[in-house]
Amino acid sequence: MVTTASSRVESLASSGLKSIPKEYIRPQEELTSIGNVFEEEKKVEGPQVPTIDLKEIDSGDKEVREKCRQELKKAAMEWGVMHLVNHGISDELMERVRQAGQKFFELPIEEKEKYANDQASGKIQGYGSKLANNASGQLEWEDYFFHLVYPEDKRDLSIWPKTPSDYVEVTSEYARQLRGLASKILSALSLCLGLEEGRLEKEVGGLEELLLQMKINYYPKCPQPELALGVEAHTDVSALTFILHNMVPGLQLFYEGKWITAKCVPNSIIMHIGDTIEILSNGKFKSILHRGLVNKEKVRISWAVFCEPPKEKIILKPLPETLSETEPPKFPPRTFAQHIQHKLFRKAEDGQSN
Repeated sequence: MVTTASSRVESLASSGLKSIPKEYIRPQEELTSIGNVFEEEKKVEGPQVPTIDLKEIDSGDKEVREKCRQELKKAAMEWGVMHLVNHGISDELMERVRQAGQKFFELPIEEKEKYANDQASGKIQGYGSKLANNASGQLEWEDYFFHLVYPEDKRDLSIWPKTPSDYVEVTSEYARQLRGLASKILSALSLCLGLEEGRLEKEVGGLEELLLQMKINYYPKCPQPELALGVEAHTDVSALTFILHNMVPGLQLFYEGKWITAKCVPNSIIMHIGDTIEILSNGKFKSILHRGLVNKEKVRISWAVFCEPPKEKIILKPLPETLSETEPPKFPPRTFAQHIQHKLFRKAEDGQSN
C-alpha cells in the first residue's frame, strides 16, 4: 500500500481540524499520564535526566578519566539515557544538520512524496508515516524520513533528499563524527563492565558492520495534544541511539514508575542505551522505556540515529564476563532480527489482551 499525501499527519494538522481522528487517540489508561509538555518541562522537583560531560573521557590524567567514566556508568545503569555535553561534535555542524532536515520538511508535501517509502514491499527507507499495522490499530502524530547513513558503502544516496543542496554533505559528515562518538562511548562502557576496551564495539559489529540509521521525526502541531502521542512508549532495539532536536520538549522517560520529561539542554546530544547493550551487559546497563509528546504551539523535530548490529551475523546474548552464580543470564540468545520479531510478537499479544 503506497500512502498518499492525505495520509500524512502534516496534511491533517494543516487542514484546520479542531479534533483529531480516533485512530490517533490513545487508550484511556494512557491518557491519564499525558500532560502539557511545556508545563512538564518546567518542573524542577523530582528526578532529572542526567547530564554527562565527556570533556575528560580521554584525559591523560587517569583519575580525571576514571571519574568521567564512573559518571557515564552510573547514568547507564540507573537511567539508560543522558544528555551528552562536550561530546566533540561542533555546534555549527549540529545546527547545519538541523537546518538541512528542517528545510526538507518545509518542502510541499507533494515534493516530499517523491521520496515516499513503501513499507508493504519492504522499502523502508524514505519519507513515511506510521501505518496502522500494530495490534491496536493506533497511529502516532508524526511523519518521518528514514535512511541508513553509515557505513558509507552501504548507503543508498538515490533516496536521500536533493533539497536542500547540502543535505548529503552535512548529514554524511555528522554520521562520520557520530560513528567516532559511538566508538568512544562503547570503549568507555566496555571498561565500565571490566572488559577489554574494544569488546562491545566488536560484539555489535565493529566498523564494518555496525549500521547507523537516521530517522528524522517531524511532529506537527496537534489540536488535541492531551489525547495523542508523537511516538508511543517503547525501548530502542539499537546498541546506542543519539538524538538531536530543535529545542522543543517532547521526550519522556519512564523512570521509577513515573513519566519524566527531558529538559532541553543547549548543544547537547541525547543518548539512549538500547536493548542490544542491555542484553550484552545482562541488564547492568538499562534500555529505558520512553515516548514522545506533542503540543499545539510548536512543531517538534528530532534527529535520531540508531546504531544497530547486523541483523543475522551476530548472536546477541549476555557476555560471559557479566554472569555469575548469583547473576544468571536474563536474556536468551537471539540474533538482532529475532530480537525485533520477539518484541513485535510480544506487542501484538499485549495489544490483543488489552
